[in-house]
Amino acid sequence: MEYLYIFTHILLIMSLGWYLITNLQWYNYKLERVILKHHKWQWHITYFASPIVFFYILPELYFTIYFYLLFMTSFVLWNKKLDRPLVLTGRVKRFLALLLFITFAIIALCLTNEDCNSSAVLFVPIFLAYIVSYLLEKMFFISFKNKAKERLEAIPALKIVAITASYGKTSIKNYLYHVLKRKYKVYKTPRSVNTMGGIVLDVNRDLPLDSQIYIAEAGAREKGDIEEITTFLEPQYCVLGSVGEQHIEYFKTLDNIIQTKMEILTSPRMKKGFVHESVPIKDYETIVKFPDNLHVTMSNLDGIWFDIVINGKQEHFSAPILGSFNAINLTAVILVAHELGMSIDEIKLSLKDLPQVEHRLQKIEAGGKVIIDDSFNGNLEGMLEAINICSHHEGRKVIITPGLVESTSEANILLANEINEKFDFAIITGTLNAHLLSSNIDEDKLFILKEKADMEKVLAEKTRAGDLILFANDAPNFI
Repeated sequence: MEYLYIFTHILLIMSLGWYLITNLQWYNYKLERVILKHHKWQWHITYFASPIVFFYILPELYFTIYFYLLFMTSFVLWNKKLDRPLVLTGRVKRFLALLLFITFAIIALCLTNEDCNSSAVLFVPIFLAYIVSYLLEKMFFISFKNKAKERLEAIPALKIVAITASYGKTSIKNYLYHVLKRKYKVYKTPRSVNTMGGIVLDVNRDLPLDSQIYIAEAGAREKGDIEEITTFLEPQYCVLGSVGEQHIEYFKTLDNIIQTKMEILTSPRMKKGFVHESVPIKDYETIVKFPDNLHVTMSNLDGIWFDIVINGKQEHFSAPILGSFNAINLTAVILVAHELGMSIDEIKLSLKDLPQVEHRLQKIEAGGKVIIDDSFNGNLEGMLEAINICSHHEGRKVIITPGLVESTSEANILLANEINEKFDFAIITGTLNAHLLSSNIDEDKLFILKEKADMEKVLAEKTRAGDLILFANDAPNFI
């Protein structure tokens, strides 16, 4: 039985380590965010605190029964249900390998020392593995960062465009890339990569050495995040898009958000900054505010048409993408592309075949249904625009949403009222905002989807041909 208990201890420690590193990966390896900002605190109790408590209060036999029959069964099922499971990156593998090595070393030490405290077997491996892993990753990152800086400097005449905003920055990046690639060799950060670590990895691994323009997206969860990226990239062209209360729970005030976003304008090499009018900044020769004299002439399920004034002349543009707010994003794109040497006619031509950004008001037709995938849009303004566009659909309208994440109760109530007025049926995913939304949406048009794994089944039961289905925002099930 002794060997079974030893094996159980090892498996317990590795399970706790697996849970810890999974959460750290979700929250950008910030331990304080895992502890203080986690939306599913009950998971911490079930998969971390409870097995530790039972380890100390239960006799070994009873703990072994609990561990294999209850904990491990539920832990494996929990992992299988995650829509964002642990990715076995190099950092994760190093942490798990360290944890296993330290666990074996301490157990071996305890087997040869009768005075060994059993608490050391549980806590010391996790603590040491976390600390050693943290220090190792810091050392590796400094080395990777220096190599990435050298790689940037090795590309002659590389022009760097850095983009930040509370919302819309990924769309601006993708639209700008499409416009510029018609004339230049352009590379952009992939998907929603916008952290310092992600950008360093991207530069080292994927940035082509023959690039003429590098477009990077900069995100933030706390003050200094964008300043760090800006200091590293030293972009010549900076775009500061729409600023609002996105991630308000991290920054506490809108002023803190604005100040953090404005860090992008501190680049020592900045030639021109393009700043959205929502940002209170004084007039400078190097700052261009947008949108100036923007007029959206039409916005529907086929695209947008808008006018802006450039160099004193009114210009007409159109693009086959959804959402009048995208006219603001495209205004920034047009101004930057023009500043980088593209003519207005070249820009207009490139906008004609502008592709939809995946999961951002992306229109899909399937099975006789019109699907509007806006699952990567998590701000109130954008969600209200999506609701307004979809309200013109002549058939039945269905919305699937968790509501607004990292926002205020007032914003979610406003969203719920709009849904109630303009949609025939609402499927609320998750429990984060379920109470607020269900309190403001008619009961007969409401369905709460607790498990995202049941989404396909529910859609088959609740929707039919002719429906418009709007996926408005999405949140992983750890939120």
